[in-house]
Parts: sequence; C-alpha cells; structure tokens
Amino acid sequence: MTIQAKSESRPMTEEADFLQIKSIDHIHFYVGNAKQAMYYWWKAFGFKPVAYSGLETGNREFASYVLESGTARFVVSAPYAPSHQIAAHHMVHGDGVKVIAMEVDDVEKAWQATTSRGGKSAWAPREEKDDHGIYRTSAIYTYGETQHVFVDRGDYKGVFAPTYRPIKDKEAQSTGLAAVDHVVGNVQFGKMDHWVNFYHQVMGFRQLMHFDDKDISTEYSALMSKVMQNGNGRVKFPINEPAEGRRKSQIEEYLDYYLTPGAQHIAIITGDILKTVEQLRRNGVEFQRVPDTYYDALPDRVGSIKENMKDIHELGILVDRDDEGYLLQIFTKPIQDRPTMFVEIIQRHGSQGFGVGNFKALFESIEADQEKRGNL
Repeated sequence: MTIQAKSESRPMTEEADFLQIKSIDHIHFYVGNAKQAMYYWWKAFGFKPVAYSGLETGNREFASYVLESGTARFVVSAPYAPSHQIAAHHMVHGDGVKVIAMEVDDVEKAWQATTSRGGKSAWAPREEKDDHGIYRTSAIYTYGETQHVFVDRGDYKGVFAPTYRPIKDKEAQSTGLAAVDHVVGNVQFGKMDHWVNFYHQVMGFRQLMHFDDKDISTEYSALMSKVMQNGNGRVKFPINEPAEGRRKSQIEEYLDYYLTPGAQHIAIITGDILKTVEQLRRNGVEFQRVPDTYYDALPDRVGSIKENMKDIHELGILVDRDDEGYLLQIFTKPIQDRPTMFVEIIQRHGSQGFGVGNFKALFESIEADQEKRGNL
C-alpha cells in the first residue's frame, strides 16, 4: 500500500496570505560560466533563451541569461571579476541557486511585512529604471545564503529587467516543461523546524504535509521533511533535514559539498511525462534508476493509470497514488560536478502529494550512486 503523508488541515486565514504572492517569478543560479550554463538548459532541458545582460548591454559586473519554458523562468549568471559576490558564492558552493524570486503587487509591503516579523533583509525596496519602465524589488534571506526576492513588474514592460536585452536568434525544441511545481531546501540536522517556523511566522506559509524518518528511510539512512505552502497554494517549499542513520544520508552529502543549506532540487511540472522524459533522455539528461523489481509491484500498489506500464518501466518513471489521484515523477542525477542540486520532472493526475510511496526505492538508487562516489 502507498504510505500516506501526514497532512495539516488548518484553514487558510487572511493573515496566512498577507504576502499575496502571485507565483514564482524566477529562479536565479550563480554559476561558473553563464554561457555554458545557458547552453545546457537550452539544449538539454528545452528552455528558450529570451534575454541577455552583459558587457554589450552596459552590465560591467556579470554575464547573465534568462531562459523560459512555459511559465518557468531561470536566470544563470557568472561574474567578470574574481572579487565579485557571484565569484565568492561559486567558489564556496559551486553552481547553485542563489535566488528564489516571487512576484507580488507591492515589494515595499512585502519587505516590511517579512522584516517586521523577523526576516533578515538582503536589500530594502529599490527601483531600477530604463526605457521600458520601473522594475521594483526587495529581498530577504532564507536558509544558508539563499535569498527570496520580491518582484513587482506592474510598471515594467521590458523583457526581464534593466540592462537585459531580448535574444531573438535562439529557438528551442520544447520538452514540455511547463512550470515550477516546488523547490526543496536542505538544512542541517535539527534545523528543519526552525525554517518551518520561519516560513510560517515570517512569510505566512502553512504546513501542508510532513514526513518523518519512518516514512523516508532505507537500511542505511533517513531524512525528515515538512512541506510549506503559501496561501493560494501556488508556492510550495519542502524543507529537508537528515535523520540519524547507519551511514551518511543524501542530505548530509549535499551539505558536505554545498557547505551550507541550500536548494536541493527544483521540481518542474509537465503535461506529458512520457514525451518529456523521452526527449530529455535524447538530449543527454541523466536520470536516477530504481531497481526493476520496483515495477513488479507497481500495478497492485497504484492501480489503474492512463499511461502504459511498459513505457513507465522502460523510461524509469515512478508512480504514486493518494486519496486525490496519482502522480508520476522522475529525478535527474546531479546536474553539476558536485553531488548537490538535481531536477525532478513531475506530472499530476489529481494528487497533490510528493511521491512518498516512491521514497524508499528512490533513495536506495541515490545511495547506490553515493557508494560509487565514496560518500555513503
């Protein structure tokens, strides 16, 4: 039987949604080489490059590309000088997520609301102007060195932000990736509840689900996770911490190589996971693979689904069911040299869960790779 996640059924009060977040505006990666990172997201994942900022646009500090697939928007930036803050971030963490930005109607109200509740300011409300209007932002810190940037585009009609210019000569072969479903953060042992309280108290999020070490464990390692969600349900941030185990968990491996808490993976939703994964594989994206025995028990565990079970097996896709429906998901291997961040591809047929019934098989697959790396 599928393990059922423990859920919180608190009503969404007006206070809980005081930020009035519209959506995740963009996710900003600090990388070692922005041009090569752009090429990877373009050619491997099918994101279309839409904007560039750099020396040619008057930006003397860093090169930056904006890419989009559906409503998912990624930004990759690399510094020109070794003294730049992006260089310092990359030296410590390698390629990784620096900013998870959210669109709001009023960045000043968002900044005042979060900092007055204990959030640490990254920068106060500010305006950037060019011929396309006014781009407004403010920002606070979350776990590690990660920032939440509040964005107001109401008076800005440009392609992304000042100094960015459109890219018109790079068409993309879409892989069907449509939107960011959730972003998972890894934090240190004993710190999960601290950050759960941060999202509740500072940002007005509510706990949607939680998983403990009985739900998420293997013979060797375990972790605990709580899922925080904003008022309208459009933004979901699971928070993971390691649990005590016989060997090193994937969360501990991440922390060893990222050196601080940070974004572990980005889940991107698709309307047809079979076509998406087929194309991603052709593009060279590498995925985790669970043992074939997982698929022997799958029909009895999840019941009837629309997709062909043979195709599911061949592509290595995982399936889970709950009271609301079912979901399909698959996870890439780490997308940079350090075993840190990876990507989840997910399709939902009613289920709003996170695939807890797949955790054991998935984590055993991850542990097999950890052992190859000498990190288990």
